Amino acid sequence: MPAGRFAPSPSGDLHVGNLRTALLAWLFARSTGRSFLMRVEDLDRVRAGSEEQQLADLRALGIDWDGPAVRQSERRDVVDAAIATLESAGLTYSCFCTRREVQEAASAPHLPPGAYPGTCRDLTADERTARAAERPAALRLRSATPTWTVHDELHGDVEGAVDDFVLRRNDGVPAYNLAVVVDDAAQDVDQVVRGDDLLTSAPRQAYLATLLGHAQPTYAHVPLAVNTQGVRLAKRDGAVTLRELGRDQAWAMITASLGLSGDTPSDLLASFDPASLPRQPWTVVG
Repeated sequence: MPAGRFAPSPSGDLHVGNLRTALLAWLFARSTGRSFLMRVEDLDRVRAGSEEQQLADLRALGIDWDGPAVRQSERRDVVDAAIATLESAGLTYSCFCTRREVQEAASAPHLPPGAYPGTCRDLTADERTARAAERPAALRLRSATPTWTVHDELHGDVEGAVDDFVLRRNDGVPAYNLAVVVDDAAQDVDQVVRGDDLLTSAPRQAYLATLLGHAQPTYAHVPLAVNTQGVRLAKRDGAVTLRELGRDQAWAMITASLGLSGDTPSDLLASFDPASLPRQPWTVVG
C-alpha cells in the first residue's frame, strides 16, 4: 500500500520543530489515504534511550503509525543488494579522497557548491591498488547527468545538481542518500515529507531511485523551526522538547504555527490544506 513516513535519527530528544515535521508527515499521509510508517534511521549517530523517548513523544502527541517501527540498521541486506545492482551496471567507483581533499576540490569555482569533481572517477587499476594501500575506499555513484528535477508540493519544480555522491562511506556504512532511497522503495513509500534543509538532496535521491528501477516519490519539504536569531532550532535554545514543555504546550505551539486547531492529529484532518501551509521558517520563541 502506498505510504508516507517519518524517519528520525535517534541522536537525542525530538524538539518541537521535529515534532511539527512528524505531524505534517502524518497529516499528508492520512489526508491522502496512505498508510503511515515509522523508520528509525540509526546507521550513524545513536544515543542510548533516544529511540524509545522519540517514539514515546510521538505517541504522546497522538501520532500513530502502521506496523512496528523499523530500524534502518536491520535492513543492511536490502542496501547491499542495491549496491550490487549498481556495481554490476558499472555505475560505481572507488574513491580514496580524504574529507579535506573533497572539501578543497569542491570549492573550485567551476563546480556547483559542494559537488564532487570526480577526482577518482577514472583511476587506472594500478592507481586504485596504490591508493587502496594507503586508506580504505568509499564508494561513489558514477552519475550520467549533471542535474535532475523533482516536483515538490510546496516548492514546485526544483532542479538540483547531481554529482558523483557517496553511496557507501569508507568505514563500510551506507550513506544516507542511498539508504533512504532503498528503504523508501522497499517500504512502498511514495510520499516523502521532511524538513526543507533536505530539499537539495531530493534530486540526487530521485535520480538514484530511477537508476534502481524505482518510481521517484512525491515530495513536500516543509519549513524548519529556527530560533530568534534565525538559526536552526537546537536544544540549547531553551525549553524546546516535549519533556520540557509538556504535551499540551508543545501541541499548542505546533498547531498555532500551522494555523490549525484541534486536540488530536485526527481533529486537524478536516481543515488540513497543504496549499495554506506556511512557507517561511517557524521562529520558536523560548
